Parts: sequence; structure tokens; C-alpha cells
Amino acid sequence: MQAPAEKSSDVVEHIEDSHNRGVYAYDEDRTHKMNEKDIAPHVEVLSGEEEKHIEHDLDVTGYELEDLESKYSDMTLNRTRNIIQQLYLIHENDQNFPRPTLERMQEFLKSPQIMETPDKYPELVREMKIEAILATSNSPYLEVRANVDPTDDPTMPSLTFRVFIIGTIFAAIGSFIDTLFGFRQPAISIGPNVAQLIAYPFGRLLAAALPRHEFSTFGRKWTMNPGPFNKKEHMLITIMASVSFTAPYTFYIVPVQAMPMFFNQPFARQFSYQIINTLGTNFVGYGLAGLTRRFLVFPSVAVWPSTFSVIALNKAFHTTTNEPVKGPFGRVFTASRERMFLYSFLAMFLYFWFPGYIFQAMSVFSWMTWISPNNVALSAVTGMTGGVGLNPWPTFDWNNLTVWLTPLTIPTFSILNMFFGILIGAVMCIGVWYGNGWNTGYLPINSNYAFDNTGASFNVSKILDADNNFDDAKYQQYSQPWMSAGYVVSFMWYFALYSATATYVAIYHRREIIVGARSLWKSIKRSIKKGHVEDDEDDLAEDVHFRLMQKYPEVPEWQYLIVLLISMVFGFVGVGAFPTHTTPAVLVFGIIMPIIVMIPCGLVQAVTGIAVPLNVLAEFIGGALIAGNANALMYFKTYGYITVYQALAFSNDLKLAHYLKLPPRHTFSMQLWATLIYCFVSSGILNFAMGFKNACTRDASFKFTCPGQHTFFTSAVFWGTLSPKRLFGSGLRYNWMLFGFPLGVIVVLIYWGLRKAFPKSEFLRQVHPVMICAGPSTWGSPYNLAYYIGNVYVVLLSFQYIRKRYTAFWVKYNYVIAASFPTGIAVCAIVVFFALEVPHGGYSVNWWGNNVLNNGCEGQGGCPRLDIPAVGYFGDAPGSGKFT
Repeated sequence: MQAPAEKSSDVVEHIEDSHNRGVYAYDEDRTHKMNEKDIAPHVEVLSGEEEKHIEHDLDVTGYELEDLESKYSDMTLNRTRNIIQQLYLIHENDQNFPRPTLERMQEFLKSPQIMETPDKYPELVREMKIEAILATSNSPYLEVRANVDPTDDPTMPSLTFRVFIIGTIFAAIGSFIDTLFGFRQPAISIGPNVAQLIAYPFGRLLAAALPRHEFSTFGRKWTMNPGPFNKKEHMLITIMASVSFTAPYTFYIVPVQAMPMFFNQPFARQFSYQIINTLGTNFVGYGLAGLTRRFLVFPSVAVWPSTFSVIALNKAFHTTTNEPVKGPFGRVFTASRERMFLYSFLAMFLYFWFPGYIFQAMSVFSWMTWISPNNVALSAVTGMTGGVGLNPWPTFDWNNLTVWLTPLTIPTFSILNMFFGILIGAVMCIGVWYGNGWNTGYLPINSNYAFDNTGASFNVSKILDADNNFDDAKYQQYSQPWMSAGYVVSFMWYFALYSATATYVAIYHRREIIVGARSLWKSIKRSIKKGHVEDDEDDLAEDVHFRLMQKYPEVPEWQYLIVLLISMVFGFVGVGAFPTHTTPAVLVFGIIMPIIVMIPCGLVQAVTGIAVPLNVLAEFIGGALIAGNANALMYFKTYGYITVYQALAFSNDLKLAHYLKLPPRHTFSMQLWATLIYCFVSSGILNFAMGFKNACTRDASFKFTCPGQHTFFTSAVFWGTLSPKRLFGSGLRYNWMLFGFPLGVIVVLIYWGLRKAFPKSEFLRQVHPVMICAGPSTWGSPYNLAYYIGNVYVVLLSFQYIRKRYTAFWVKYNYVIAASFPTGIAVCAIVVFFALEVPHGGYSVNWWGNNVLNNGCEGQGGCPRLDIPAVGYFGDAPGSGKFT
């Protein structure tokens, strides 16, 4: 059922002065007060050339322009100026906002003659009125308009019996698969798009099979089958899958504590310990996500680019329109979105058999190293495994492009800024390695392992006593830990990333923070006075999607706060009731950090689509506060890092619900239910997975080698047992990396100064200093330039070529393809695993195309440049007492 069309009398009025609020609200009554002479006449028919000009300037399609022209007579010049004024303030520094539109807005606002003699500027006035209509009746972003409908049908059911059944089953199965096969290298996971694909036929089946009889329970009528399976039900199931199709952080903590090759602490095998800590770590993020909705979900500038592929797939199954569009090669494409998804899904499913199984060298296409596999310099500079990855075409595997982001969904400015930062990191890695800084020449150029002074992996068991605590005497006789050049560069830029994020948000996003804080405070006051939370029109009414969501009762902030407090109680019990040798107070410090950094990091991710990972900051702060205790560091890191990660993931899902107009209380209740299932299923699998033969060793059955757990263990000892106090600070060997903190501030201030000096520079407007700092922070094997450069080619083809020349084609198909490719890969990987790798010990294709990956330095994960000195070690001598 289609939503009723908006009334022609719906108009927009400016509520507060531009320096104070800069938002605008819906007003259905002002039409009656408007002066007749202020109402513009209907616009005449545009010529083809004028139409193309407006489409280019405003970044709209021909279909959209036709619809906007039909509403032209309702927009007066005064209202236009008020709206454009606010739009300019909101989007002046917004890299997602189209540049030609911003330039035309600036021209309109800086010409006072326009208000006096509008007839002399007919083209500019026309464009600005159309832009004002566009921004208030839809979204100013083409990416949003391409996927999100600006209408809603409040009578469309969302939380139904079939949603509950399908969502519950999917949450249980997805949690089982993702947790169990997370122990494997490479891991196998099922993403939300796979769930969305499979949910559609199940939903249609239940819609046809379930009885439509009405029941009455506690005075409320309901039915198992309210009619056709609709897009809101479909998205609610997808959100349930999104929160449960992953592994909990106890997936790392429990094996590292319990297994003999790690800390060998038997209490961690108790199910009570596992479930209590899983509940605590997985629900804590909800509280922060709910309390920050007004900053990260409601504002229109928080577009969350990663949501569009999910929405596009939903739209592909449920849209009834199929407009023909002109595309490349001079063709007119008539395939529906659903058909395009099925075609591209099937194509990727068939194609991935080659890089994923038959011809794996297509995935790691280090073709230059194959010329001379044992050439150390060639491998270091061009290699994908343990090298810098300076390879112009390093892969034919779409899956390798998804390491940091979802291709085809992230805007050009994010990709190119991060790529520039990665190039800076590559130059620094090569410089540090060839200069033998910090003795990195004795190690591979790019590795995420810690090494001892012989170039071997750092054996943490040699510095621990019987209780797994740090033993300084053993440490002095063994070795200091050493990092590769890639890891040194990565840590320095991680520190720069954190300070750059705080500085950038303070300068360029303070308006959103002030408006969100004001709205939150008003909501709290109303809640206290009236006993409930109800937003009225003067709260953050920025766009049509926010206005449409006002029809549904919101979830009060106090309910999110209760979830946060209950999860903290579980966390306190999980730490304090078991022999963890850790005080529950560490959780308080671990939760304070997310409260501080949640909004800055969330704003950056909501605009750019790139997350700001906080694991290093949590390790750095936690290790400094609780030096010598690896268990305490693990809990601090869990609540300091994973809380933000989960809260932003939940915010992303809340934005999905916002775009699809799901009632907030339905979303909230199903998120909690799916997470509860996920916690119990995931906890129940841990002991089963740890019981596999030779689990977490190189000889493990089914490749259950636990790569993530090994890295987590090394980090726990490196940062917790050794602590940053032995690595950073005055006179210590890695103190130079702390320069990253002031560097991040300096980078942003230089950018701010350049913007002030050259305010009209479009190039500078597209620069994002936080993304530049994020680029080199990604170093550390196996990730390098080779895993990223493919995204540059993809974004240039999609966003810069196809979008600009074939806008309607791009709008219709870009995000559908973005959803179909990862779905095809995931389904293919599952088929390969269960059909070919599990039965009878597995089947493999033994030929050059798979074996070449194991040759030379690439097969070893990189080679050192320098030989170990004749004494058998580098650095200070063991037993000299110089290890700090």
C-alpha cells in the first residue's frame, strides 16, 4: 500500500536564527497566512538544455526534476532564502554535498539584488527554489534519494508473527555459523545481506501459508498473517540478523584465558562465566547507541553510507516501479532492480570459485614477486604478504576490497583521502626499514607480530611466572619485544588519528553536537515533567525522514540507560565473581572512554563511512593504568573498544530503521531479542569449538587455527603484561611514536588554516584530514596498499564516471550491485567449505595457480633485509639489565 501523497499546503519555515540552530520544521498551517503575491506562478516548461543544466547543478535525475517542478508554485522567494541559508550552514563543510549546488547557493545568498529584482535572475531563482523543495520534501543527497523513499505508510505492519519467527531462527543459525567458523583461517561468515536474500522467500512462503485468523490477547487483536510480506518486515529481520551475525568479544577472551597454549585458566571454561560476560559485553553498546541518537541518527548529515547497499537490496525485492534508464554503451537498461541483483549475485557466485578455490593466485596477485621469489627488496616493496604492496593491479578478488569498507558505497573523498594517507604510510615504512630504525631491518617490513631479538616470534610464555604474571627476571634473560616498520608506522598514525578526530569534530561538527545536546536536554526535561518523551516540531526536524518518524512513539532515553546499567552489572559480576585477579573497577574506566569518544568517532563514521578503530587507544590507556595484568587489560579493552564498535553498529542499524520508517519501539525490542539469542548461542559454542582436535594450533582440524585469538593473546601480553610503560616515554625506544598525538592536531589545524586562506577551493573542501590519518594507521600485515588500491579504481569508475554520465543508471543499479557481490561471495564460500573442505579431510586443487603463493618471501610472510649479527641477537644483550 502506497503512502498518501503529501499535501500541497505542506511548507517549511525557519525556526531559529542561523547562528543558533539552523534547522527547519514542518508547518502545515502557514499556507493560510501566506500573502497571495508571494506565491510564485507555476514554472513554464524547461528546454532540454536548461533541464540538463539544472540536473547537473542540483545533482538530480530527470524523473526527480519533473516531480520537483510540479511543487514549484508552493515555494515563495522568502521561504527559499531561509531554507537555502540553513542548508548552506549545514553543508558548507560537508564533503558529501554536491559542489555545484553549494556554489549556486553561495551565489544566491551573496546577491541581495535577487530579493529585490528576482526577475533579473530567473535561472538562479528557479534552481534555488527547486533545491529548497528537494531538501524539505526529500534529501539533498543523491545517494539517499537513490535508495530511500520520502514517503511512509504508517498502517504497514512491521513487527509481525512471521518476523519474530524468521528473525529468531536466523539469529540462532547466524550466530552459530559466525562464532564457530570464526575460529577458522580463513573465517566464514554470513552477512546481513545473505540473511536478507534468504528471508525474502521465507517471508513470501509464510504469507501464503499462515492462517489469517485474528486472535485477541489482553484486549489487543493480532493475526499471524497480516497480508503480503512487506519491506518493513523484511528490514526488521535484516536488522535482527545484523546484530547477531557475528562473534561476541568473549570469542577472543574465553579461548585466550582457557586454552593451554595461552593462559590456561580453567574457570573460563565454565558456561556461567561465558554467558555472564557475553551478556555484559554485548548489551552495553545499546545504551550508548540509544543515548546518542540525536547526534548520530536523526541529523540528515549523518547519512551512514554503508546502509545504502542494505536498503538497495530491500528496495530491489519490494519496489513496484521499473523505470528504463540510459546506461553505458548507448543502451537503455530495462532490467528491474531485483533482476539485476539476481544476475550480479549469480555472476559473482560463479566467479568467486576461481580466486576463492580453483586459482587462488588471482586473489593474492603478487605477480612481480613471482619473477624472483627470493628477492628480498622486490618482495618488501611489491609483495601483498609481508610487503608494502606497491602493485598497480594486486588482485582479481572482490573480497579483498572489503577489508576496510563496502565497495561502491563509500564516497570518493573518503576513498581518495585514505588512499593518500596509505601512500604516506608506504613511504614511511620503506624509509624506516631501509634506515633500520628501531632495528626493523632485521624483521619483515610489514608484520603484525611481535618479535624477539633473534627475529623469531616473541614467546610470551618466557616472561610469565606460574600465575601468568610478568616476571622481570625472566624478561631480562629473554628479550625485549620488537615491532616491524609497518607496525611502528601504524601505531604512530593511530595516535594521530585519535587526536585528529577530536580536533576535526570540535572545529567542523560542533554545531551538530550543540543541536543534539540541546534536543537531548529538552527531551529529558519533558520526560521529567510529563512522564514521557515526545518530540515536537522544533527538535531537529531537518528532513522529511525525521518528520515522518515523528508519527511513531520514540523509545525513551531512560530505557536505553537501564539497558546500559544492567549490562554493567553483568560485567561487574563476570569479572568479580570469578578468579580473574582483576577488580571490577576496570570496567568503569573502560566504559568512561566510550562515553567520551562515541560522538566524535560516530560523526566521522556517519559522514565518511569509515570507522575510527579504538583498539589501540584502549590498549594504550588500559595498559598504562593497569600495567602487569593481562586479564585486566583484556576487560578494559573489551569495554573501552568493543563498546564503541557495537554502539556504532547499533547506530547504523537505527539509521536503517530511520530510513525505512520502522517504529522505534519495534526496532528496539527486536534488537534486544536477537542479541539475547546471539549471546546464548555463541556462548554455547565456545567449549565445543575449543574441543576440536589440536584447536588453535597449526595442526588443527578444519583449519581451526584461531588466528584472531593468537593476535588477541599477543596484544594482551604486549600491552597488559609488559604495558606501555616499557615501550613509550622518555628514553624508551618507541617514544618517538607518541609524536602522533600532536601530529594529528597539527594536520587538522593546517587544514583549517588552508580553508580559511582559500575558502573557495573545492579541492580543499574535499580533503578530510581524519581520513588521511586513518590511511597509514591500517598498516600491519597482511594489510597494505595492495588491499586498498582496487577501491580507488572502483570509486572512480562508479562515482566519477558512471554517476556523472549516466546518473539514472547509477541511481537504479549501483547499490544493488554493491549488495549482490558480497552476498555471492559469502554463499560461494559456504558451499566451498561444506562441499569440498569438510568431507574426508577436504579436497584441494594442487597446481601452480594455488601453490605459487607459498614460494619465496611471500610464502614466509616477508623476509628481513639484514642478517642477525654473529652474536645471535640484535639490540641490547640479554642479561645486561638494560631491558626497561
